[in-house]
Amino acid sequence: MKYLIIAIILQGVLVSATIERVKINGVEIPIVYEQNSALPIVSLQLVVKSAGSMQDSGKDGLAKFTANMLTEGTKKKGSVEFAQELENRAISLSVNAGTETFVYEISLLKEQYNFGMKMFKELLNEPNFSKQSYKKIQQLMLGRLSSKKSNFDYIANINLKSIIFKDTPLGHPFGGSEDSIKKIKLVDIENFYNTYIDLSNMIIVVGGDIDIDEVKSSLKTLLESVKVGEKRELSHFSVNEKIDEKIEVKETEQAYIYFGAPYNLKNNDKDIHMSRVAGFILGESGFGSRLMEEVRVKRGLAYSVYSKTNISQSSSYFSGYLQTKNENLKDAKKLVIAEIKKFTKDGVTQNELNQAKKFLLGSEPLRNETLSQRLNRAFFEYYSGFELGHSKAELEKIEALSLKDLNRFIKAHDEITELSFSIVYDGK
Repeated sequence: MKYLIIAIILQGVLVSATIERVKINGVEIPIVYEQNSALPIVSLQLVVKSAGSMQDSGKDGLAKFTANMLTEGTKKKGSVEFAQELENRAISLSVNAGTETFVYEISLLKEQYNFGMKMFKELLNEPNFSKQSYKKIQQLMLGRLSSKKSNFDYIANINLKSIIFKDTPLGHPFGGSEDSIKKIKLVDIENFYNTYIDLSNMIIVVGGDIDIDEVKSSLKTLLESVKVGEKRELSHFSVNEKIDEKIEVKETEQAYIYFGAPYNLKNNDKDIHMSRVAGFILGESGFGSRLMEEVRVKRGLAYSVYSKTNISQSSSYFSGYLQTKNENLKDAKKLVIAEIKKFTKDGVTQNELNQAKKFLLGSEPLRNETLSQRLNRAFFEYYSGFELGHSKAELEKIEALSLKDLNRFIKAHDEITELSFSIVYDGK
C-alpha cells in the first residue's frame, strides 16, 4: 500500500516537457517545450542568462530600468498604440529582469499567435528608447522608491544583502536607489540592451496548443535580427565570512529583524533533497516549523518568523526574518540564535521528519497541476543542469530519507549559525 500511494503521488510529476532545439544564425538554442491542447492558449518565454541585475555594473537598478523601458512599446507606435493593439486581442507581453536572467514573456490565444509574434518582433527590433519614455520610467521608478521609505521589511532586506554580499554584484539594491536611478542615462539603457540581449545565452520556454514545428518556424522569424553575442559564464558569489550587523532607526511600532548566513551547498549538490527537508522543518513550513513553534507559539516573541535556504547558480545562503515588539528585540534575536544553534547541534526528531515527508510528498502534485507550473519546473531543471524528471527522483530520495542521514547532514551545515543581522526599529 505504501508504494502504491507513492506511485500515485509521483504521477503528478512525470516528465511531460521535452528539450527541443532550434538553430538561428548558427546558434543552437534550447527549447523547453510542452504541447497541451486542453485550452487554445500559448505561452512563450525568452530567457537570457547572465543578463539580470547581477550585471548592473555599479549602476544600481540598470537591468530593472531597461526591462521597464521595454514595456513602452516601439518607437514607431509608442506605448499607447502598442499596448492598445495587444489589449484588443487579449495578448499579454511583459519583460522582467531577475537576479541572473532577463525574461520576455508573451501569453495569448492560439488564434492570435502569428499577430503576437509580429508584435513581439517589433519590440525586439525597435524598442521605444526615447527621451520621453526614459523620463516617464525614471519618474515611475523614483516614485516607487520613495514609497518604500516607509516599507521597513524592504529596508531591512536590502540592508541584509548589503552586508552578507558586501563588495559583490549581489550586494546592491536591484531596484536601485533614488541617487542611482537619477544617474542612469538613456545611453546606459541602450548599452545594456545591446550588450546582453543575444542568442548565445538564450533559452526558450514554450507551452500550450501549438506544434513544435510551428514554434521553430516562428522563432526563426522572431529572432533573425537578434545579435549572436558570446556565451557568458555565470559567477558564483559566497556570503561575506565576517559576521556583521546593520541597524537602522525609524519611527516604527515594531522591530524588523532580518538575518543571513553562509550555506555551503551548490544548486546541483547530491544532498539537495536533504536541504529541502531540513529547511522545511526549521523555518519554511510556517506554523509547525521549529522557529515558529519556539519563538511565537511557546514564547510569544514574534508576530511571525520564517527562514529558508536560498540556492541558485550565483549564490547559496541561509536567511530569515521576524517581526516583534520593539521592547522584545533583544530577547527575540537571542532566541533565534539559540534555536538555530540547537537545530544544527541536535538535529530533528523522527516525528518532525515524518510530518515533513507527509507534506512534501503529498503537496507535490499540486505544484504541477497547471501548464505554467510544469514549464517552470522543467525550465528550472534544465537551467540547473539536471535531466528532466529530476524533481521526481528528488521526491523518491525524500521518501527514502532516514533520520540518521538527515541529522548528519544538518550537523555538517553549522555554518548557518554564523548569523549576520539587519535590524530596523525605533531605537528606544
